[in-house]
Amino acid sequence: MNSFWKIAVIGSGPAGFYAAGELFRQQSWDIKVDMFERLPTPFGLVRGGVAPDHQKIKSVTKIYSRIAENENFRFFGNVEFGRDIKQSDLLEHYDAVIYTVGSPADRALGIPGEDLSGSHSATEFVAWYNGHPDFREHKFDLSVKYAFVIGMGNVALDVARILAKNPEELAETDIADYALKALRKSQLEDIWLVGRRGPLQAAFSPVELREFLELPEADVMIEENALELDAESQHILETISGKDTKKNIEILKQMSAMAASGKKRKVHFLFLASPLEISGDGKVEKIRMVRNQLVKKEDGSLRPQATDKIVEEDAGLVFRSIGYHGKPLADLPFDQKSGTIPNECGQVKDPENGNLLRNREYVAGWIKRGPSGVIGTNKQDAVETVHRMLETFLKEKMESGKNVSNPDIVSLLEKRKVEFVSFADWKLLDAHEIEAGQKQGRPRVKLTSIAEMLEIFCQKR
Repeated sequence: MNSFWKIAVIGSGPAGFYAAGELFRQQSWDIKVDMFERLPTPFGLVRGGVAPDHQKIKSVTKIYSRIAENENFRFFGNVEFGRDIKQSDLLEHYDAVIYTVGSPADRALGIPGEDLSGSHSATEFVAWYNGHPDFREHKFDLSVKYAFVIGMGNVALDVARILAKNPEELAETDIADYALKALRKSQLEDIWLVGRRGPLQAAFSPVELREFLELPEADVMIEENALELDAESQHILETISGKDTKKNIEILKQMSAMAASGKKRKVHFLFLASPLEISGDGKVEKIRMVRNQLVKKEDGSLRPQATDKIVEEDAGLVFRSIGYHGKPLADLPFDQKSGTIPNECGQVKDPENGNLLRNREYVAGWIKRGPSGVIGTNKQDAVETVHRMLETFLKEKMESGKNVSNPDIVSLLEKRKVEFVSFADWKLLDAHEIEAGQKQGRPRVKLTSIAEMLEIFCQKR
């Protein structure tokens, strides 16, 4: 029987940790996992994407930390795939590789004026207020009065809520210090959430939506008659829609019944509208939209169709939040349309002929299935990938009895002078951030500069 199998996991978000955890649950094989992360900090979007006022969701990192304590686990932070290590390096040093790199890009609106100053992706804004090192220098002009968030998913609601919330509430969270400072100076008065479909088709969850009932400094406004469903929509609501959709409609009706109370800000839910153009003299000043109507298609679904009604509103900020998109990885196939690496149950395959590629490469998470689901969705996704690996590649290797002794990646990283970070190093930074937070009555105070992080490691090692 072989001594052990070495698996590399690229990416340290939920999918990566769930894959590592499932590998360690295999009692029949001795498996070692090395996890590589571009940043010095682990946990992916749990650290850099979950809103700062959603601390309970972030507690899932306790599960990932327990996985990292396994004696067969190693974390290599501050190591970028494609720059510090390449595909050929991984295949030389490991028996198999699982890519769990997520979907870091955002989808564009594809309309004139999208590149004007003041037009941003929600991805940028979320990463900025969460202290992601890549976005700490981004600037958002919060001196304007009107902001439009294009999209009706949970990320769009996060953006609108953070913009509408009392900054002193956020001061009790782990929001980046520079973001808190900027939000305290915000002059925003009206924040619009714009969806091309109707309330029945909105992608947000009841939990996220309900938070808008409790904003101390913002009234919620819903267009008159927006919740009066046509006969077809009412039929869908009563016979097909799930419980979350029904809860959403109930909450929206509560909002609609609430009278404006003269609060500092207003959050407007605008359904059945699509942006056509963003305009202004070098910066966002106006947004032009077309109103839609829902039309029943041959498959029975209701789809938005443009009417001849055009509206134009003053705007100073526009955030597009219409979905994430994966990025290609060097030497791996990529489906540009779906933004994923083509695969079958997590096993990478050739998109042109459908043949499975070398059975040493696998994917999990958003880069496998696209940007859908919640954090927990990645668990079953990763389990499927790991089981596919066990059923194919590792099973074949076990039966053959061949196990080539692969060299240790540490030697290569040291040779290339890569300043990699261990999980023990991360725990030092974690403790440093938590200690700083305790002094301010906050969960933590995030370091947002990689240079500062590496300096902490040098001081505390």
